[in-house]
Amino acid sequence: MREFLNIFSLEGKKAVVTGGAGVLGSAIAKGLGKAGAEVAICDIADTGSVIADLRKEGIKAKGYYMDVMDRKKIESCHDEIIKDFGKVDILLNAAGGNMPGATTSKDLSFFDLPLSELQKVVGLNLFGGAIVPSQVFGKTMAKNKEGGCIINISSMSAFRPLTRVPAYSAAKAAVSNFTQWLAVHFAQEYSKNL
Repeated sequence: MREFLNIFSLEGKKAVVTGGAGVLGSAIAKGLGKAGAEVAICDIADTGSVIADLRKEGIKAKGYYMDVMDRKKIESCHDEIIKDFGKVDILLNAAGGNMPGATTSKDLSFFDLPLSELQKVVGLNLFGGAIVPSQVFGKTMAKNKEGGCIINISSMSAFRPLTRVPAYSAAKAAVSNFTQWLAVHFAQEYSKNL
């Protein structure tokens, strides 16, 4: 059984999880840690309880403040993580979500959704939740001798849109497409699949 587990071992790997204080991000971070990775939990929300839970499980983890809607904050967080961890092998982009102002209801039809609210949701999920962290961390990961792995969390809403959340569904479809593009780009440009 141990040989089977060794196939999936992440011993010595350094993982970054954006949106790491959220339900999905924290659960996946735990899985990465249980497989042996050291984990950087990044979020705009407090990461203290997630870090405490991971450490109780024997997982090496550290929390970082990251606002995925601010490139400079992502870059600053990246620099701190590189200083602390030395490298990044895995980037898991779990930041994202919907916002009430971009949700249709009995009182707010699709035709009346404010553009600014729709843009916030697309910005959060596509740019903050996938593209910009992939640019910032991917540039460093591309220099890794053994490559790396970028995982972007999309949604079934990308393929079968949920009712009431048009910007979220559109953004998640874009995240899925971007992830496919990124895989092809890295395979062609760097002869490795980040």
